Amino acid sequence: MTATQGGRIPATLIPGDGIGPEVTNATVQVLDALGSPFEWETQTAGMAGIDATGDPLPAATLESIRRNRLALKGPLTTPVGGGFRSVNVRLREEFKLYANLRPAKTIIPGRYENIDIVLVRENIEGLYVAHEYFVPVGADPRAVAVSTGVNTRDGCRRIARFAFDYAVKNGRKKITIVHKANVLKALTGIFLEAAREVAQEYAGRVEVDDRIVDACAMQLVLNPWQFDMLLCTNLFGDILSDQLAGLIGGLGMAPGANIGEQVAIFEAVHGSAPDIAGKGVANPVSLLLAAGMMLEHVGKQDLAVRLRGAIQATLLEDQVRTRDLGGTASTAEFTTALIKRL
Repeated sequence: MTATQGGRIPATLIPGDGIGPEVTNATVQVLDALGSPFEWETQTAGMAGIDATGDPLPAATLESIRRNRLALKGPLTTPVGGGFRSVNVRLREEFKLYANLRPAKTIIPGRYENIDIVLVRENIEGLYVAHEYFVPVGADPRAVAVSTGVNTRDGCRRIARFAFDYAVKNGRKKITIVHKANVLKALTGIFLEAAREVAQEYAGRVEVDDRIVDACAMQLVLNPWQFDMLLCTNLFGDILSDQLAGLIGGLGMAPGANIGEQVAIFEAVHGSAPDIAGKGVANPVSLLLAAGMMLEHVGKQDLAVRLRGAIQATLLEDQVRTRDLGGTASTAEFTTALIKRL
């Protein structure tokens, strides 16, 4: 990543659909208040991409990300039917964003306090690359549905090494490998096997254990504090990351990052919430926290610390919260209060 003459880092900005433009605008305002660390190149995707070009993932957007190797993305809507694949899945496949990083940390005390868990999800294999088809029986052309998933040993080792490297760099003590190797002996058995192999390279630095996914889901409800990091296959990571978000107040508090060898895309993990779009009440914290992860990714840890500190002070000390967090503030009011804390 090469900074511009003004010292700013080129990055692609995808406002997204529904509440996406609202939370993206709030995030850009906050980043501007931090000194405008990024030089934005705004592009469309999702429904906005269809409206502009007929494609939910336009070629210009792909080229922009390929050029900048860095992007911040609001929530996207994938149309139902019509042959359109998930834009998020297409982005992960196009740029080989094999690692999905989703930290869950309590900011507002509630049902669960002092949660601090990082989930690492394999992002481009498993059942999300499934080959699906129907088998006709008699007069029913769709009598039987068949789906096959793919996990490679190299892919499993790669995501495991990413997780253990992250643990070492960030002072994490334990990784729990999540699987279903008692039933899906091949598909998730290879994941467990490969992760254990990689774990041996980190012996004495990072503790490791494993859980069957259904037991892990239950234990996250009963005693989440026993977990430090979770290493998951694609499907299980998708499910458990939403469960983790529920422990800390919902998807509005949950950031995400999709990371590959060349490109990183940071995102709000919640949906586009069309029911509240345009009403000015959306919670921008998820995308703001994702922007904090983006700042860390480009080596601006000091700005990331300032941003997270301001978010915490706004929510806890000033008690300025959007309605999903039990408050009455609009998106603009929350953003203004946050900027004052920077």
